Amino acid sequence: MEPQFISFASASDFALADGVTAKALFGDGAMLNLVELEPNAIVARHSHPHEQLGLILRGSMTLVVAGTDHVLEEMDGYTLPGGVEHEGIAGPEGALVLDVFQPVREDYREKAQA
Repeated sequence: MEPQFISFASASDFALADGVTAKALFGDGAMLNLVELEPNAIVARHSHPHEQLGLILRGSMTLVVAGTDHVLEEMDGYTLPGGVEHEGIAGPEGALVLDVFQPVREDYREKAQA
C-alpha cells in the first residue's frame, strides 16, 4: 500500500441509514470512518465481526449495547468488540463521529466506491 492523503471536507460520502452519511479512509488492515448523523437519526441495531472504536467529535449520541443506554457527548469514546449488537441514536443536535474498524469493512468499501 502507498501512503494516502485525504481531505474529509471534500471527500465523497455514502449513506449508512436515513439521515446518516459516512466518509471513509481505507488502509490494509484498518479504516477510519467519519459519520455524520442528523438530529435524532438512528443506526438500527446490528452487529459485525469487526472491532470498532469511536469518538464523538461533535454533538451527542446514545449507544445502546446489551439493552443499556450509554449517552456519549463531545470527546467521549467507546470500543466494541466484534459480534456485539449495538444501536446508535443521534442527539437532538445530531452528531459527528469518528469510527475506526479493524479489519476493513469491505461492505463500506463497496458503498464508498458505488
